[in-house]
Amino acid sequence: MCVPLRLVVGGQYGDAALAVYIKIAALGMRPEGCRARVATLAEYLSLSKSAVERALTQLTTAGSDGIAEVTTERKTSRDGEGESALRTVRPVDTDRELFVWLPARAATSLPPRQLRLYAVISYAQIRRMPLTLAELRAVVRHQYGDSAGQPLGERQVKRLLADLEATGWITIHHRQGPRGRHAYEAHLRPLHPVLDDTAEEPDAPPAPAAPATATPDIHDGSAPRTADGSPSRDDHRTDRLGRKDELGGGIRRRRDTGSYGPAPVENRAGTTFRAAASDEKRSNQAGPYCGPGLQLSPRVWQVLEPVHPELPAISPYVLRRIGQEIGRQLSAGVCMERLTTRLTTRYSRLTAAGPATERARRGEVGRWILGAGLPRHGCRLDSCEDGTTWATGERCALCANIAATEQALAAAAAEEARAQQPVVAEPPPDPPAPPRPPVTWLRWPPPSPDLGPEPTPDEREQARAAATDDTIRQALDQLGAPAAIRLYGRALILPHLTNPEHDGGTPA
Repeated sequence: MCVPLRLVVGGQYGDAALAVYIKIAALGMRPEGCRARVATLAEYLSLSKSAVERALTQLTTAGSDGIAEVTTERKTSRDGEGESALRTVRPVDTDRELFVWLPARAATSLPPRQLRLYAVISYAQIRRMPLTLAELRAVVRHQYGDSAGQPLGERQVKRLLADLEATGWITIHHRQGPRGRHAYEAHLRPLHPVLDDTAEEPDAPPAPAAPATATPDIHDGSAPRTADGSPSRDDHRTDRLGRKDELGGGIRRRRDTGSYGPAPVENRAGTTFRAAASDEKRSNQAGPYCGPGLQLSPRVWQVLEPVHPELPAISPYVLRRIGQEIGRQLSAGVCMERLTTRLTTRYSRLTAAGPATERARRGEVGRWILGAGLPRHGCRLDSCEDGTTWATGERCALCANIAATEQALAAAAAEEARAQQPVVAEPPPDPPAPPRPPVTWLRWPPPSPDLGPEPTPDEREQARAAATDDTIRQALDQLGAPAAIRLYGRALILPHLTNPEHDGGTPA
């Protein structure tokens, strides 16, 4: 199987990840691919299910480079029931990354840690690279405990190499390498079959017991790890079997009533130091603080002089925390005058706010003193106090440099942002408007003459019946053409009009 070298030497992969990868790659060469369940993979590799699951999690999780070695595709049958997932390995780019060829049978016949050593030796053999014990230690690491991720000791690595040589997969040529080093030779198959240690040989004489050593040779940690869980703890109780507590698997609780009840005491402790009930949490207990009174040292009392009126409203716990914080700063070399000045200045700002003071006085003054009143504000210099040097009263040079640097960076960032903005081309000017023709003003018509009252229909009928040429011309001279037309009608007046400007008026 072609295995990426990052699986062999990478510290982000456990020892079992290499064996699981090789087995998935081998099963993936079948026509249907690798459809083995976790339990099946664990049975093939002689590992626990939890170890295989952790290895699959490491293989399917993308690393810092965004590459995952194994891809899992969920499968579901036509009736909706889940099936075993299809797992495929990432194809190795042999032109751009390092790799090593390993036989698939090595994953099933070697423990994960020995398999890792075998893979390193095989890669070094192909590259013709001499190996040292320190280089082999850097590959095999502690998997559990406080030393997780650290290399194994030299004795553990030597034992692993001896066990690996006993399997026949490698051969160690002692002191035959360059500069007197050991030369390691990896084989594609074991040189001899490995005997089953569990087989019974009744005819063989029992082997003599090995002498106990003061420092036993273990795998790693303070005890041999026989399983994936925590080491089992023996039950050293001397009770006889068959009792109720043995069969039930629990411990009988002491009753609070009857003959098992606790004896009464005269000076019973208050609710603060009394144990909570079985169905009650300590945080739910109500009642005032009944413990010993809190006493502040003279120097703490002097530092808290600006907030003396607020101290009765602060709980003893918060007040004790305030005293501890003041003592810590005084022990670090901060003078009392500096703490008092700091607290006075900030408390005056709080009282000047008005509504903020009212909110702070409702049980929040203690937390304000801890979180805002006592902490030092400024740069990393201990002499800096809110941007001012405490001893001289001048502005802190480091704070000034930091502010100038921030302003310069902000100006540079703004300039760079303006430089990166696209330049908007100005639109071309509008073409000049065509010249307008000269305005010709028309003559305002003269006002209409006053025609007098409108004649009635009877008056019109009488006038038109008695109309003659003389009366019509007389009406034109006296009344005008419009009034005459309104009285006699257009048909009678038009023949007698001699002025072409008259349009005849409005017909009656």
